[in-house]
Amino acid sequence: MKKIFTYIFNYLSLIFMELIFIILSFSSININSILNIILFMIPISIILTIITSLFKEKTNKILTFIIFFILCFWYSIYYTFNAIFNTQFSLATLKLSNQGLQFISMGLKEILKNIYGIILLFLPFILLIIFRKKLDFKRLTNKFFYVTLPIFIISIIIFNININTYKDIKYSIYDLYYNINDNTLNIEKLGVLNATLIDLDRTIRGFKENIIIIDNNDNNNEEEKEEIIEYGYNELDLNLEKLINSSNSNIKEIASYLKNEEKTRKNKYTGLFKDKNLIYITAESFSEIAVDENLTPTLYKLVNSGFHFNNYYSSNNLSTIGGEFQSLTGLYADTSFLPIWKSGNNNFPYGLSTIFKNNGYNTYAYHNHYATFQDRNKYLKSMGFNNYLACFNGLEKRMNCNLWPNSDVEMIRSTTSDYLNSNKPFLAYYMTVSGHFEYNFGGNQMARKNKKLVENLPYSEKVKAYLATQIELDRALELLITELEKNNILDDTVIVLLADHYPYGLEVDEINELSSYNRDLVVEVNSNNLIIWNNQISHEEIEKVCMSIDVIPTVYNLFGLDYDSRLFMGKDIFSDSIGLAFFNNRSFVSDEGTYLATTNKFSKEVSNDYINKINNIVANRKNISKLIIKTNFYKYLTN
Repeated sequence: MKKIFTYIFNYLSLIFMELIFIILSFSSININSILNIILFMIPISIILTIITSLFKEKTNKILTFIIFFILCFWYSIYYTFNAIFNTQFSLATLKLSNQGLQFISMGLKEILKNIYGIILLFLPFILLIIFRKKLDFKRLTNKFFYVTLPIFIISIIIFNININTYKDIKYSIYDLYYNINDNTLNIEKLGVLNATLIDLDRTIRGFKENIIIIDNNDNNNEEEKEEIIEYGYNELDLNLEKLINSSNSNIKEIASYLKNEEKTRKNKYTGLFKDKNLIYITAESFSEIAVDENLTPTLYKLVNSGFHFNNYYSSNNLSTIGGEFQSLTGLYADTSFLPIWKSGNNNFPYGLSTIFKNNGYNTYAYHNHYATFQDRNKYLKSMGFNNYLACFNGLEKRMNCNLWPNSDVEMIRSTTSDYLNSNKPFLAYYMTVSGHFEYNFGGNQMARKNKKLVENLPYSEKVKAYLATQIELDRALELLITELEKNNILDDTVIVLLADHYPYGLEVDEINELSSYNRDLVVEVNSNNLIIWNNQISHEEIEKVCMSIDVIPTVYNLFGLDYDSRLFMGKDIFSDSIGLAFFNNRSFVSDEGTYLATTNKFSKEVSNDYINKINNIVANRKNISKLIIKTNFYKYLTN
């Protein structure tokens, strides 16, 4: 009976940690997920009890303490990571942490802020210490096997029956086990321990989702036929047939997908900005909640004059590196391949700098933080930026790089002279940093710099500090426009600005202090502004749903550059493609409404065929993005 009590303690401890993680990390509880976790933990707890009963009593006791500490620590990692980045932890994330020590002080502060959750997750370890004398650490007897073996077998049977009950349901536990490789959904629906085991298995053995064939021939009305005649397609002669016959199964699969992928049409906006200069900005933690006519007047002007995108989303995928990947590639980010991308070994013949250089542009890239952070010096070079300038590879000679975060205003002031008198059209790329968390008036020097402008606002301190950092971005843009005007090239220059991610340094309740409506943490927290601005274009409201991966193909179309729309998982916003934005747990927003993958619910009545089609498009765009990077596919197009 004492051994059975030990088993029950193990079982309840695992269930407790899973429930605490769910309660702390998610806004709602999925009953099917809870049932799956309860069933899964029955055999797992038996295995845990057996493992900690195989040796002498003292050894078993030490082993039990070690395992419980590791389990509590592991759950705490998942909880803290999600609390800081609003992104689920995975084993692949460890490959991106090589330079994380630069932010260790912020990480420690976030851990302290969330210490109550960590204490709760360590409660089973604490209880193990308290009740250690009531638990049985002796070597296992045959009686325990006789009692638990039937329980083990029955629990496995019931567990599998439960899985197969949902066999035909999209993103069900069956789908996650056998068809879908999505760590975020695994954690949400299967629990941390189960998801970790799946992640470990797929990291070692690999797992590839099937690419789904989609019928694209149901949209041909007369109006579209006229557009075909008038505009044609954004396509190149890629000779995909050669790659379809490749001996490499992954290359063959990508090429087959691209051949059947629907091309986007050119349109009345094609070439609108032909031969103009481009200043392309990925703005740290920029959000529409910071756009205010009085507080950030330049941002307000850029957002509300020219194109105004009413349904734009900046999908958050593992902090800045994921957001910058999306803004530069037109592909969807995933932690499993971001380490490959940041190595700089991928070919990008259609990368931002490369394609503009091939069209006669001078190109420049700047960042006002460490040049080598997350290997930005490597991946920007792979995109075609050979003269990237940042702190401690030359920019520190022009501006003060010893602040945290550094000033966007100083970066603009110290770099515009490089290109304002360019003998050719130019592309200048900026990755800003002034908006970086954490948001306070102590350690954040940009917030402290602009404190007087926000201190009397009716918001909490973190919200005011965040606004103060965005004022720095606003002043940088004001200076940029002034310099362009001074040099008589404002009319010939386009400014594109998109966020790397929403300001996850704020809690959703703090974001809602500034929001005009109540946002959730899955979809609407990502709602944002996209700036595509030129002094000469008239105001136009754009209602189409769009997202960060759509920006690159949209820019290429606006500048009249030759590109193939099939090579990007984002699509030209002004084309006739469907409006779509999707997120890291495969929830999506389309022109028809919002779908939540965790609950399989759509916001209004639509056909199941429609939901399935969009789900398949989302899955394909995520998986093809992954395959393109992992196989270095673009290299094969140029061979």
